[in-house]
Amino acid sequence: MRVSINLASQPFRRDRAMLVASIAVALLLAGTLGVLIMLARSDDAQLAEVRQEVSGLRAQIAAASKEQQAADAVLRQPQNADVLVQSVFLNTLLYRKGISWTKLLADLEKVMPHNVKVINIRPFVSGKGEITLDMLVGAEGPKAVLEMYKALESSALFGGVLPQQTSPPSQSDPLYKYRFTVNYAQHL
Repeated sequence: MRVSINLASQPFRRDRAMLVASIAVALLLAGTLGVLIMLARSDDAQLAEVRQEVSGLRAQIAAASKEQQAADAVLRQPQNADVLVQSVFLNTLLYRKGISWTKLLADLEKVMPHNVKVINIRPFVSGKGEITLDMLVGAEGPKAVLEMYKALESSALFGGVLPQQTSPPSQSDPLYKYRFTVNYAQHL
């Protein structure tokens, strides 16, 4: 009968496979860390370029605003007041001329009920370039005009209807007349 006795102080263990797997995982993690460091440096370089571009654009904006202020200061001098007034007047005329009546009437045709007649339209251009229409319409009854108000306010091009004056029919004119203002979104 044989009895196997191990007299060594540390018995033999099979740790080689575990050591090889641990070394492989460590190498993989070190490679991933290297890639992440490289990506972070690349991102920092791109961020520095973007910051440089933004600072250049801010400098351009500051220079343009300084030029604008200088030009405004020249225009506001007392000897240039007549030119400024004439310039504002001509710009107002050009804005009014820029309103396309064909497009305006085509847009109105899309929202106007068939039983409402346009009697008068006067456009006004604000300093911001917004167009407001002062309109006088006629209809055989108030129901048709209410439908038109609803259609104007629900339209993407019109909105903000503000009724101003109403006049009932007379013997010479069988129509109810309504004067109102409405915002118009035509771009100049």
